[in-house]
Amino acid sequence: MNFIIEKYFCTFAFSEKFLKTMILRPFIVGITGGIGSGKSTVSRFLRAQGYKVYDTDSEAKKIQNENADVRIKTIQLFGNQAYTKNEMNRAYVAKRVFKDKNLLEKLNEIVHPAVKNDFLAWVEANRSEDILFVESAILFESGFYLLVNKILTISASIETRIYRVMKRDKITREEVIKRIESQANIEELIQRSDIVLYTDDDIPMNVKIFVLLKKLKNESLQDS
Repeated sequence: MNFIIEKYFCTFAFSEKFLKTMILRPFIVGITGGIGSGKSTVSRFLRAQGYKVYDTDSEAKKIQNENADVRIKTIQLFGNQAYTKNEMNRAYVAKRVFKDKNLLEKLNEIVHPAVKNDFLAWVEANRSEDILFVESAILFESGFYLLVNKILTISASIETRIYRVMKRDKITREEVIKRIESQANIEELIQRSDIVLYTDDDIPMNVKIFVLLKKLKNESLQDS
């Protein structure tokens, strides 16, 4: 089977404290990939096998609604219109950051640290697990790649991705292409990944997940 391709990247210089923390944690796999690649499908299959997956996107939304410090700082940045009752006014915030990339960077500076802290607390709560997964479309941009042992990129052909998103979100081909172009280049993601899993061939997903988990279990033992 050739749907998994390994890519190794350079070793980063970490502090001794960070390395000790990595050793004490469960083996953590970061899942990334562009829109329509099949990340959520892979995560769903992993959960069905009993594995725990931290979804940074859904958790970030929860934190933006429930974390008082994040809420206060977001209102200071965008004004009271940033929230409607107890939830972030996502349409308003999205419109603002789309026009001003500086605002997007400032918003990320508020949200990303809070999500990272929540993720580390989640890891601590699940320390008894052998392998944990974290799904993030912006694994590298957010710095989450520094918190994982292996990076798994999910990929598919551009036409497959366009079709999936058009069907899922009920939007035009042009709108999907704009979203894809706004994300990290898939080839760059692949170059920085340890494992690549393609979701648009004829191999059943359950078979792919079986092979993937076997590989990760072996690698987690080698790293322990």
